[in-house]
Amino acid sequence: MSGRRQADEEFVEFARGSSARLQQAAYLLTGDRHQAEEAAQTALVRTYAAWSRVDHDNAYPYARRVLVNLLTDRWRRPLREYATEVMPERPVPRDMAEDIARRRTLFKALGGLSAKERAVVVMRHYFDQSEADVARDLRLSLSAVKSLNSRGLAKLRSSLASAGADLAGLNRSLSTSTTGETEPGGSRS
Repeated sequence: MSGRRQADEEFVEFARGSSARLQQAAYLLTGDRHQAEEAAQTALVRTYAAWSRVDHDNAYPYARRVLVNLLTDRWRRPLREYATEVMPERPVPRDMAEDIARRRTLFKALGGLSAKERAVVVMRHYFDQSEADVARDLRLSLSAVKSLNSRGLAKLRSSLASAGADLAGLNRSLSTSTTGETEPGGSRS
């Protein structure tokens, strides 16, 4: 088997194993399923382009950093949107299980945070990264990360308390993907 073919097969295996986790992380960062799918795909494409330079044992952290950098760039240079006469169709909300309701409440609460607060909270508590790692990845000072994390968590607590959310079940909801698979690195308070 040629070296390039073997590398391609290794990447395909990596992409299959990491795609759902990247999409879930992107959804937590964006709050929009379509943007999350697009961002996860773009992160995988960029990871593939650099595959020969990526340490295959640390490929997921590399792809995750690509994803965070991509979304951070989008926040810095927002896409211009123009109003139209016709509203796009919205999926009809279905009556789902309690975990789905908790997840929606959490995602709504995350949507109430600023982009930086959301990025810091997700990276600290979903990705389980240290404050120093978050500061490095987002190119912020350590004190800014601490401040954004503190404010973000306070806003989340307030929003979730006013929504009457079952805070004990939110950790399980956050660490469970939309397909029902458990993700590593659940939230940490």
